[in-house]
Amino acid sequence: MAAQVALLRAVNVGGTGKLDMAELREIALNLGWSDARTYIASGNLLFTAAMDAAEVKARLEAALASRLGRATGVIVRTRAELLALIAANPFPHAAPDRTLVTLLDAPPPPDATAHARGRKAEEIAVIGREIFIHYPEGAGASRLRLPAAAAGTARNLNTLRKLAKILGEMS
Repeated sequence: MAAQVALLRAVNVGGTGKLDMAELREIALNLGWSDARTYIASGNLLFTAAMDAAEVKARLEAALASRLGRATGVIVRTRAELLALIAANPFPHAAPDRTLVTLLDAPPPPDATAHARGRKAEEIAVIGREIFIHYPEGAGASRLRLPAAAAGTARNLNTLRKLAKILGEMS
């Protein structure tokens, strides 16, 4: 059984997508996964399961749709994948709480950054399936819109580091 993290899209952010984390843990346990726990209230579910990421994603999305009555996107990563993307951070000079990583199921199109709108001082880099964005003024002050990021879910580097640490403790 492998420890994994499911990152839910648009959960408990800005007053939308309300989901109690105890309910999310219960969903995971009902799916037969063990060691289910959450980290902060933004839809980070850590667990162990004997299935690959695609099966985890499909089952969790179906369970969430059934329980909540709406589609909720899910991105799944292992500890090794989180550690690799943290190591690949193209903005090591930036504050980790001002660098967000949008995690996607597949690599965005090669011209993804060309379609950015409302860009000011933000730095953007695409590495594999992830889009790294450094917000020097903070994400809340930004008007950046990046269509390629719409299908993913973003976490800052501090959160990703903490998730990797927890997954390491679960292994």
